[in-house]
Amino acid sequence: MRILLLNQFFWPDTAPTSLLLTDLARELVSRGHETVVVCSNSKYASAGPANELPGVEIHRTPTLKFARGIIARLLSYTSFLLSAARAGLFSKRPDLVITLTTPPLLSLIGTLMKKLRGCEHWIWEMDVYPDVAVELAYIKKGSIVEKVIGVLTDWPRRNADGILVLGECMKERLIQRGIAPEKLIVAENWADGRELRPLPFPQKPLLQILYSGNLGLAHDVDTVAQAAAEMNDKPVAEFIFAGGGPKRKQFEQRCTDEKLKHVSFRGYASSDALGESLASGDIGLVTQKPECFGTVVPSKVYGLLASGRPILYIGPKGGTPQRIIEKFRCGWHVKPGDVTTLKNLLHTLASNRRLVYEAGRNARRAFLDHYDLPIGVARIADRIGVRPFAPKPQDEQKVRTPAAA
Repeated sequence: MRILLLNQFFWPDTAPTSLLLTDLARELVSRGHETVVVCSNSKYASAGPANELPGVEIHRTPTLKFARGIIARLLSYTSFLLSAARAGLFSKRPDLVITLTTPPLLSLIGTLMKKLRGCEHWIWEMDVYPDVAVELAYIKKGSIVEKVIGVLTDWPRRNADGILVLGECMKERLIQRGIAPEKLIVAENWADGRELRPLPFPQKPLLQILYSGNLGLAHDVDTVAQAAAEMNDKPVAEFIFAGGGPKRKQFEQRCTDEKLKHVSFRGYASSDALGESLASGDIGLVTQKPECFGTVVPSKVYGLLASGRPILYIGPKGGTPQRIIEKFRCGWHVKPGDVTTLKNLLHTLASNRRLVYEAGRNARRAFLDHYDLPIGVARIADRIGVRPFAPKPQDEQKVRTPAAA
């Protein structure tokens, strides 16, 4: 089978969608399928190790440089859509095309290929558009822009052979948009258990609560800030924010202005130092604003599970992190704004670290059973029906005959 993967970023870029797609590409190649990737020649993030070539045919299309500003981002998105459409519609026909959601309207190309070239088309939803842009106030709710983007994203969803979603919450969100439930296949993300392993807990006087990664507009920080302020003089925990993101600088300034003594900041950890960085926390912090329920699924959960760290999830009930916590008893859930519950929980955990260590063991066990890289990529491949390649009987005969002679 010839499989075409479409996403703006791919190996060796370390953008989250690039890393996931690279993992899947390796799995498809290992199953014996011809795998082709169309991506941009510009980058989102730094490059990973150059010796990990995934063994696929890569077509890097010329596009405008990606940048974080809205205008620059839109121009980069548009240039990639045009070049990807040309590559998809005029290159050798694939049997299956998989489109991700960078940029958001990329699934339109998959639908055109399905209708014009007879390909099977699957969408791998990483973010639900236009909902996420509306909830983050990039697009005005009820505006003509929202309606147009809604039509342009829902048409490919209704015509796709299937849609991979990152959790039940995302599935619920798409059902609300009128997408048929039978098209929606839950396939959660993963982490690499070879790179992230449990290390000893830090053993510091204060409970170490670590937020690792991007701090963006979809993340709740108010609950943490208020709890830290109320415990400023009698702390039981220290909050560490490692990484960056659009809200990082603003939140750091807020903590400085409010003289919060037990909130600290540091930069992103390199890929080879990520395991050690995650191990510097007793508990991994994951936050999400209620209005973003189902539009995004926090991916940092899986790295924490791999590291044997329990999860403190401050977010809406029913979100994928809360479901994982409840199912595997690997952490705790606090509703956004419930500062009293958060403070009481931290006092309980600080005085009984055994609860933290037990939840950490449960986290690693859940990871090994459900979210390690080989399990995650196999889950995707199996659910889109890409089985390991098996030669036809006549091909087997052709292979055996010379040996028999």
